[in-house]
Amino acid sequence: MSSPAAIPTPTAAPRDGTQPPARDPADPRRLWSPVVASLSPYVPGEQPQIEGLVKLNTNEHPMGPSPRVLEAIRRETSDALRLYPDPQAGALKRALAQLHGLEPAQIFVGNGSDEVLAHAFLALFGNGRPVLFPDISYSFYPVYCGLYRIAHERVPLAADFTVEVGDYLRPNGGIVIANPNAPTGRLLPLERIERLLLANPDSVVLIDEAYVDFGGESAVALLDRFPQLLVVRTFSKSRALAGLRVGYAMGHPGLIEALERVKDSFNSYPLDRIAIAAGVASVQDAAWFSRACAAVIAEREAMTARLQARGFEVLPSAANFVFARHPAHNGAWLQAGLRARKVLVRHFTAPRIAQFLRISVGTPEQGLALDAALADLLG
Repeated sequence: MSSPAAIPTPTAAPRDGTQPPARDPADPRRLWSPVVASLSPYVPGEQPQIEGLVKLNTNEHPMGPSPRVLEAIRRETSDALRLYPDPQAGALKRALAQLHGLEPAQIFVGNGSDEVLAHAFLALFGNGRPVLFPDISYSFYPVYCGLYRIAHERVPLAADFTVEVGDYLRPNGGIVIANPNAPTGRLLPLERIERLLLANPDSVVLIDEAYVDFGGESAVALLDRFPQLLVVRTFSKSRALAGLRVGYAMGHPGLIEALERVKDSFNSYPLDRIAIAAGVASVQDAAWFSRACAAVIAEREAMTARLQARGFEVLPSAANFVFARHPAHNGAWLQAGLRARKVLVRHFTAPRIAQFLRISVGTPEQGLALDAALADLLG
């Protein structure tokens, strides 16, 4: 087996955001703005380029994109790249509107759902009242709040890591729920989202559906009844296009207009010609999409069964990953042991989840490699 040194340990960016300005007059950090000096940036999962690595740490799709997507990319790599793309990405908005039964005016597109979320935080929150989101969720949410100086409160998940809707039935400046949640994978049923919306008519409720295609029910069905609802989706997960960066939001045209105003004050061309063409092709290949999601769901269930057979507790997941802990072994130790065997999984150090591993669903072969590494590690 390979030693831990076979995979370089990543150097994480400082997380506390409290570095004082440099005293050395020659150090340009003394020129940082107060905002930059106070930031605690998001740290993405590592992306080592090492042959033979079983990479199950960043929730990438185990299959390649639709062949129709690759053909659309080939067609778009022409002399036309000298021209700017459509700043409104009209073809992609029309395709998405048709897919979801909406109007193009209800669609916003951006450079990955991270950019879409960032624009939503700036456009729709920051009204002086705190934005509410779970204490264990996508760690970019508090980063956006720090960047835009948005008051926020982290609402504790229940003991079983579910969202308690009753905890959000109080005055707030907005609500953000990842559904299914990350990194837990747990799903909030649609009827509870409806309850959340009924109780918060004067606050934007943002539902981040990055993983919903792997077993959830989309809140898009509620858009016609709740003008304060914004649903955010990505092409990175279920459409296997993490390397292309395409995300979108759906909501009332009044909310979409706010996002467009922020976008056009920042970058008029967030999606290039290749991304637009590929996005349209992906939306139009319904057969590939259905097969790809089914394959991930089947492997997730197989992975869950193997982990449980080795003594792991695995939370119910509706995502393309599982969240698991072993009652007899420390989470950090498990991650390090798997890393030494060239299997990458994600480990978080927050107190409530420090014993858990987030393990992406890979190919069946990668799932068996994970199981073999665990067999060797646990002895």
